[in-house]
Amino acid sequence: MIIKVSITDDHEMVLQGIASMLSDTPELDVVGLYNNAQETLDNIEKDHPDILFLDINLPDINGIDLSKRLLKNYPELKIIALTNFEDISFVKRMLKNGVHGYLLKNTDKLDLIKAMKTVLSGELFVQKDIQNKLLTQSTQTTVDNGLKPNLTRREHDVLVAISEELTTQEISEKLFISPKTVETHRMNIMSKLGAKNSVGIIKIAIEKQLL
Repeated sequence: MIIKVSITDDHEMVLQGIASMLSDTPELDVVGLYNNAQETLDNIEKDHPDILFLDINLPDINGIDLSKRLLKNYPELKIIALTNFEDISFVKRMLKNGVHGYLLKNTDKLDLIKAMKTVLSGELFVQKDIQNKLLTQSTQTTVDNGLKPNLTRREHDVLVAISEELTTQEISEKLFISPKTVETHRMNIMSKLGAKNSVGIIKIAIEKQLL
């Protein structure tokens, strides 16, 4: 299966650099290079990419607002933020809009390909550096302020472990609890957050500032 890829960035060197990096990968086809949001909106339907790498800092419409518009009109499109912005507020806003991945421009080809395969499988991909920043905010005890779901301390521990992409067995070993107890906590977290799966857990937890 050929994966069709488009890239939106207002720096021509970045566009050409990423396109060149991906050009020798047989299963990838770069179908569109866009210099701004309007070019993206004008060409996305014609080019019909499976994945769009999207910068946040664009000259006309910022990537946060653009991602929201695109996903409303093209719900099957997988969007991966590719940006220099490391600020967690940008990460949370993009993920809240429904983007499927977040990468920094210092990433390498292997991470780009891994991110694409991950989001196409229905999972969320967040670069390790960004994950670590998100996790540093998760050490505080979660309190119920009327907006955040009121997780127990152990549920919060399991939530953090899920965000670290640990398996049930790995969480069990890390927290010294049985796999069955891990699954019970997972189901309780899903219920409290209104999530349907692990991807939903992470997205909602970020939105609710639980991570």
